[in-house]
Amino acid sequence: MTQSFKPTTVAIGDLVAHPANVRTNSPETYASENIAHLKASIAVLGLLQPLLVQKIDGKFGVLAGGRRHAALLELAADKTVKGFTNRTKIDCRLVPDDCDVTTALSLAENITQAPMNAIDEFEAFARMMEIDGQTPETIAKTFGTTVAAVKGRLRYGLIHPDIRDAARAKSITLDTMKAFADHPSQEVQREVFEALTKEDNYVQAYTVRNALKSRGVQVSDDIGAFVRKDYEARGGAIAADLLDEHSVLEDSALVETILLEKLAAAAEEARAEIGFAWADAVIQYDYAAMADYGRVYPGPVEPDEKGRKRVDEITAELEKLEREMENEELEDAAYNELYDRVDELEAEARDLQEAYGAEDLARSGVIAAWSHGKISLHVGLVRPEDRVESAGKASGTSKDHGTADSDEITYPASLTEDLKTERAMALGAAMAMHPEATLDLTLFKLVTDVLTIGMGVTQAIKVDARQEYRTHAKMDEIDGTSLEQVAEAHDALDLSWGDDAKSPADQFALFRALDAGEKAKLVAYAAAATTQSCFARDRQRDSLMHDFEIEIMPDIRAHWTPNAALFNRFKKAWLLKILGEELGLAQEAVTLASSTKKQVVEFCDKLFAEPFATLTEAQRAAVASWCPPMMQTAGAEPVDASEAETPEDETKVAEAA
Repeated sequence: MTQSFKPTTVAIGDLVAHPANVRTNSPETYASENIAHLKASIAVLGLLQPLLVQKIDGKFGVLAGGRRHAALLELAADKTVKGFTNRTKIDCRLVPDDCDVTTALSLAENITQAPMNAIDEFEAFARMMEIDGQTPETIAKTFGTTVAAVKGRLRYGLIHPDIRDAARAKSITLDTMKAFADHPSQEVQREVFEALTKEDNYVQAYTVRNALKSRGVQVSDDIGAFVRKDYEARGGAIAADLLDEHSVLEDSALVETILLEKLAAAAEEARAEIGFAWADAVIQYDYAAMADYGRVYPGPVEPDEKGRKRVDEITAELEKLEREMENEELEDAAYNELYDRVDELEAEARDLQEAYGAEDLARSGVIAAWSHGKISLHVGLVRPEDRVESAGKASGTSKDHGTADSDEITYPASLTEDLKTERAMALGAAMAMHPEATLDLTLFKLVTDVLTIGMGVTQAIKVDARQEYRTHAKMDEIDGTSLEQVAEAHDALDLSWGDDAKSPADQFALFRALDAGEKAKLVAYAAAATTQSCFARDRQRDSLMHDFEIEIMPDIRAHWTPNAALFNRFKKAWLLKILGEELGLAQEAVTLASSTKKQVVEFCDKLFAEPFATLTEAQRAAVASWCPPMMQTAGAEPVDASEAETPEDETKVAEAA
């Protein structure tokens, strides 16, 4: 790139820093310790690469080569170095005054040299868009990076200078500085920055983001995207960002007004369709505030002739879909499509065979709220003043439906067998991770099987040098925790004795030379591979393994985590029952009752993968310990979160399914 500019020579004393050099504001870049090696190289070999300069007020601004310039200045000032003074001329390339790519030229050369300060990159990319008219795509192509990486820097390129200076001075962290980019207005950034640092408090990124939320809504947020069209039509102010997705709707009151209007329209549509007496809208559904409200549910009705015919058609199609879903070679996408269709058909059949009573409709209503990026409808609610006169009837209605009993969790034989396999894998992982205890068990089993008469002390492990073959309907979808733990145990084994080129006698000699700890690991790993499909042991039938499992695997959740593969095999009603009654998440269960099974499965999968920060201690403990009852280690009682505060009683949660 530099070869296209006119060669020239310039005295060291006539060189100055160029304001367009993206390192100009980074004094740490030119600190003596950072250029010592460069200074030594130039002193011995001379300047190997010319500087890129441009005329500025009779001087020559260094556009690219600032570190070399700093090294030359130190050499000229060092009286012990010969051949370098302020009058010494060095090779340069002259950039014309009308060149409009100065920032790009400086950035390109600096990126290929020592790593740039992160803030310099933010500013440089932003300046390239503002001054040179570049786009994220052209910048990414120029510097061989991704558009996403460029956009990531552009987000921070226009943060208020005072905040960037604070980050350079390390009075705030880089993450804290980045948080200010959530609002594109530098004036808003400055006001929030001054307010948070007024008392010299330590400022954290999350406090910055929380403070900025009160100053507007990003257009990329779910609410911002939902109301933007109407917001713009009403002339709402927008703080524009370099990238549109980070622009902010500044009038929070107008955003809230539009959102409430949309929620009210959705509530009214549902009211008219079902026939409720009233409709209302709130931005956030407050379960505590709604605790005094009652709820009515649709009861069974006999469909007309057309409806009965349609129910029969749905039943036949559901049976067909269930057979298709049993195909183990089915791709995930096709499997999910079938699930969606099942949910759709079940909802249609339910609408044909269930309806609200006239009296219930006359006193109940619907509330629309904003939840998880979409409108959520809470139907069949009864206001406190309307609830008193019909409390007896409401209670009787709930009991008559018998939903809780019909939704009792039962485990099909196929799922039961697979869960036994998964528990055996978890037990094997625990055994491999406790080599001393497993070594004792293995030796005890071998000795007692030989020296005692009868069936032996336990049939739970096959210590006969044969690895147990395990079958599972969906082995590639199960939680991999136990497999990873066993793999780690294998990697830690000393297998130096097992050289195939050596004879068994030589291998045995090397094996005997291993220390006791290494032998224990080998025996434990081998014995772990013999564990048979199993559920929790009964103390009376197998006291040995009952106590042994409690010792090495007090909680199966250390080796196994419920995931979507398991939840997909549960009925939707079961999942809601587990959430509401066993995990203490009755609020969530009621809300999810109107969702598809796929959405409920996704919620459960995320919940168990990383328990939500909003959970209470009781709920968090319940999530951390939950597993199907027969998989829990015998004697270890799972945490019961049913006493956690909930907005609905257990019967209502079951009925919501």
